[in-house]
Amino acid sequence: MAQADAAGDAGLGPAQQGAELAAVIGATVPTGFEHTAAEEVREKLGSASRISRDRGKIYFEVPARSLPQVHRLRSVDNLFVVVQEFKDYQFEENKEDALKHLEDLVKNLPWSDPLKVWELNNSLKKKKTKRKKHNLQNPASREKLGDGGEEGGADQNTTTEQEDCAPNPAAVEPTGGQDTETPQGLTSRNGVEEEEDNEAPDVKVGVQAGSESGSKAGDSETGEGEKVLRFRVTCNRAGDKHSFTSNEAARDFGGAVQEHFQWKADMTNFDVEVLLNIHNNEVVVGIALTEESLHRRNITHFGPTTLRSTLAYGMLRLCDPQPTDIIVDPMCGTGAIPIEGAAEWPDCYHLAGDNSPQAVKRAANNICSLLRKNESKDSSTALGVPLDVIQWDICNLPLRTGSVDIVVTDMPFGKRIGSKKKNWDLYPACLMEMGRICTPGTGRAVLLTQDKKCFAKELSQVIFNNYSPRCVLPVWLDFEGQPRRYPVLQPRSGRVMHSYRGHLWLFRDAGTNDGLLVNQQELFVAAPNVTKADITLPVFTLKERCLQVVRSLVSPVDYRKLDIVQSLYEDLEDHPDIWKDLQRLSLERNEALRNKTMENHDDSLQIHQ
Repeated sequence: MAQADAAGDAGLGPAQQGAELAAVIGATVPTGFEHTAAEEVREKLGSASRISRDRGKIYFEVPARSLPQVHRLRSVDNLFVVVQEFKDYQFEENKEDALKHLEDLVKNLPWSDPLKVWELNNSLKKKKTKRKKHNLQNPASREKLGDGGEEGGADQNTTTEQEDCAPNPAAVEPTGGQDTETPQGLTSRNGVEEEEDNEAPDVKVGVQAGSESGSKAGDSETGEGEKVLRFRVTCNRAGDKHSFTSNEAARDFGGAVQEHFQWKADMTNFDVEVLLNIHNNEVVVGIALTEESLHRRNITHFGPTTLRSTLAYGMLRLCDPQPTDIIVDPMCGTGAIPIEGAAEWPDCYHLAGDNSPQAVKRAANNICSLLRKNESKDSSTALGVPLDVIQWDICNLPLRTGSVDIVVTDMPFGKRIGSKKKNWDLYPACLMEMGRICTPGTGRAVLLTQDKKCFAKELSQVIFNNYSPRCVLPVWLDFEGQPRRYPVLQPRSGRVMHSYRGHLWLFRDAGTNDGLLVNQQELFVAAPNVTKADITLPVFTLKERCLQVVRSLVSPVDYRKLDIVQSLYEDLEDHPDIWKDLQRLSLERNEALRNKTMENHDDSLQIHQ
């Protein structure tokens, strides 16, 4: 058999007859943020999601009446209603047989409920269009749109999800950045025949039937006055074990769709977009519910690298912002992250900055566009957004140490802006500055980068192992030399800590403040190649141990009542102190550096002689 039994093989399917119309929705999301999108669906719609084996997709079931809430999800790019899913579709090895079974699949699919959902979705879009037209009648609205509305730009960092195809409805156009094979007799857009890669995304095809039952080209209605729908088939295929190309699958499947529904093929002005997603042996047939990606919602002024709003939302959600949190994007670019944050988490304060005056200007213009958008919705409640933008130096931020709760930013990849060579100097400096402004213990950061080698060079993940019988207080020395205390480590316990190259740590007895050893040293210096920090008791002198015992038994006000020699009173009152230890360690380090410099100088003199 070419395909598995539909009853046993089909995954998610349409709603059963007699029940409330339900829809199985498929959503494309930024790759790597599938779990984040699933959490948003569960939180806002109360539906459980299934993450597809094909990365970047999730599926969930909702009542059809919840479609407006589905379109308001912040983490999804495109939506489609699932006609039927086959989790283990067995393709024939012979190309002609495999394509024939795809054609036969069309007439056996449950199209009824998904098409009802598509019609309902269309009615919602028509209502939204009417509201837009009503707003355009207002001269002030026309002025705002002319200055730069949501539709007034193209994201330069991403490609359009639905590209216009060739006007010939029998043409097949591959999209995306990868080479695909065009059918015999057809060429790619640049006129050169190309070979197909194993993964050929977004192949769109419309097939014009030659039968007399079809409408003539250009007609939109039949003789009875009933409107003839125009359609297009988009095929996304991944896998190297298929005997056919994406173009061929879309062409033959689209021909069967036209024969089944008597729709007219149109590559550009289509009403229905049928989706055929093939990932290895997983096949999903769906109908698109979005004409353009939902990430196009906030940005009107674009830069050389403009982050998708859906990706910005996913990064912010990973930080779990809480009311009153201060959220900073130190390299904001066009402001996609802080604008998305201000729109979704208005109870937080958002601060954005960049060292480029052009970027700051673009971010300010995008904020103004957001303000005008809010005013057009309801001028009586438009009170602004909790967001400021400023030009600054990322390596010297004008923010107090430990004053920021969350840092979220899209770091330069070294491709469109800067270079990977510059990143080797930029990353250490900016990471140190981000660490300085973050609140110790509770501060968190989400950083997006493709330069993983440079980024990993500065990170240090270390395990603090408390091998002592005492409760241990880890102390980090911040960039101003101030001690920052972290949660206590219980005896014989450990904790994974994330630090940075060059960070200094001390470990103290949480009760007595006595100094402890780490890796047999008083001071721990974080480094990427050091993975363990073993905390142990030092070897105390008899006098030191006696003083510790007396301090634990006698109150400081009663020291002078003890019948001991005068000098011991002063020793008892001289409690362990981090500042004194830091001064002593600093002097010892300076002395060691001075001695090393003198030794190197003597060695150079001997070589010269």
